[in-house]
Amino acid sequence: MEGEMTMQPAAAGRGLAHSLKDDVYGMVLGVMFIAVGLNLLKCSGMITGGIAGIALLLAHVSTLPIGVLFFLVNLPFMVFCYFTMGRAFTLKTLIVNVALSAATQAVPLLLTVSYVHPLFAALVGGTFLGMGVLSLARHNASVGGTGVVTLWLQRRTGINAGKSQMVLDVLVFALSLLTLPLPLLLWSTLSALAMNAMLMNWHKPGRYQGN
Repeated sequence: MEGEMTMQPAAAGRGLAHSLKDDVYGMVLGVMFIAVGLNLLKCSGMITGGIAGIALLLAHVSTLPIGVLFFLVNLPFMVFCYFTMGRAFTLKTLIVNVALSAATQAVPLLLTVSYVHPLFAALVGGTFLGMGVLSLARHNASVGGTGVVTLWLQRRTGINAGKSQMVLDVLVFALSLLTLPLPLLLWSTLSALAMNAMLMNWHKPGRYQGN
């Protein structure tokens, strides 16, 4: 009986596929976290890593809303997603992008923030983004962009998604040198570290058994 009881938790955690309700709830949570995180960073004039960072960077030189920029920048990555991650993953990612574009535009209408300290925006905004990306990944979806590339690399080669994301983020921050003042760039670097810390610590093969 004792041996049987000690084996039950491990056995119970294997092969438990997510239901449709699980996937919908996980994707809604992911979108909520990312939409709030993006707006916190935008209020402070920061960028971050990945596709979110590219959209925020373009917001400095474009009059288009951040949600629209996020969707447009993602289009080429969606093609890559279809051929490398499959139809189901791509469909979920497309749904996430449409929902995220709408949610990102809705947050300022529902929440008015008069002041955000850069430290708070960097740590909380970056962590929210990381939590959102993690929630989506757990339910076989993503925000697209460089996140698709890092998830594909992890599946194909075992390279940790957070580590490969950090490498891609270096390229985004190199481009930001052209438009961002140094103080904002340093705070933005902290937000990217906070985001990727979530992925490096929690998005590890074998740690989570749900599908």
